[in-house]
Amino acid sequence: MSDEIKLPKALLRPIGRALVEHGMLQDGDRVLLGVSGGKDSLSLLHCLRHFQRHAPIHFDLAAITVDPQVEDFDPSGLKPYLAKLGVPYFYESHAIAEQAKTQMKNDSFCAFCSRMKRGIMYSTCRREGYNVLALAQHLDDLAESFLMSAFNGGQLRTMKANYTNREGDVRIIRPMIYVRERQTIDFARAAELPVIADSCPACFAKPTERARMKALLAQEETHNKDLFKSILKAITPLLSVREAG
Repeated sequence: MSDEIKLPKALLRPIGRALVEHGMLQDGDRVLLGVSGGKDSLSLLHCLRHFQRHAPIHFDLAAITVDPQVEDFDPSGLKPYLAKLGVPYFYESHAIAEQAKTQMKNDSFCAFCSRMKRGIMYSTCRREGYNVLALAQHLDDLAESFLMSAFNGGQLRTMKANYTNREGDVRIIRPMIYVRERQTIDFARAAELPVIADSCPACFAKPTERARMKALLAQEETHNKDLFKSILKAITPLLSVREAG
């Protein structure tokens, strides 16, 4: 498969909008993209490569996969794929699943794994000289987080678009905040991306709170086609709150 994949404007436009509106990329940035092998991160990979070629600024782009050593998760196919694209690639394998047995307290495995992965990605950024970490959460993810925070924590919060970590040395960006999940599904299928099915099997093994929020939103959207447009309007003030994390 050629690395020259036709990217739909319907995907590029919301990503370009997010990059500009939230000042996500600066000239000279070195960007490390978290790639799980799922449809979202692979879609973002190709879009960032497009902007790397066509943006009026220069930025470096590399990818990282953190393997939590969960049974049935096999990201080995990503290494030759990234090499074919000419994208520098870092593979970090850590026994996160095993650590969870003794170190996980009241968190779900998903929350524990996410926190551990983030720490590993920060460490890789520092070791390899990358100042920006790009993550592939989309609008559906943000809407789910918003509901989870409101329902379970009594707080108006969601994932941030562009913020700096507590240590102040890595900036985290989410270029797909205006993208719907169905857009990455359609693109991944049309472009025949090498998606790793169920890229986090432990999370898919049983229903999660996020899965329940996803089902709730899907049901409500059948009655209100503008649901996500309304949610985006509601959460927009929350996206630019630059809290460390």
